[in-house]
Amino acid sequence: MAITEQASKLRGSWIWMALFAVICLIGGVIALLNPFAATLAATFIAGWTFAFLGALQIIQSFQVKDWPGFVWAILFGILTLVVGISLITNPLAGMISLTLLVAVLFLVMGIVKIMYAFSLRPISGWGWALASGVISLALAAMIFANLPEAAASVLGILLAVELISNGVLFMLLALGFRKI
Repeated sequence: MAITEQASKLRGSWIWMALFAVICLIGGVIALLNPFAATLAATFIAGWTFAFLGALQIIQSFQVKDWPGFVWAILFGILTLVVGISLITNPLAGMISLTLLVAVLFLVMGIVKIMYAFSLRPISGWGWALASGVISLALAAMIFANLPEAAASVLGILLAVELISNGVLFMLLALGFRKI
């Protein structure tokens, strides 16, 4: 009986999932059409998020100021707040910093995936992990080779790909929910 009730709720929510899909797809296409604006928006969102989290961390730190880790907690909050304010007040430099961070992330993830692939080598499909690692390394190299110019578009393109990917996922889920 519970499964039928859950299925009914899922079927009834398909339109919401389809709406989420449309919003993500539209946002992804807009981000692809203007990657600089999307990169700038992503930088501001990251900045405001860091600033908000830093402020909350500082407030929370004073709730436990007798704790031996108070100094570290308040320092963490201050540093997080400073990063947020820096991204908000100087978004162009923030775009470069965030793009550099993404490039380093791709580089490290590429190395890790390649090492993981070789540890899987006797198992069928290990080549897919290797290919993914090589792609990550190639993306890192492309970003590093084009810094600082790449900062104007890389985050926006990644945001667009994520939004479009989510849009496709939500649309497929909506169609599946509708058929339940």
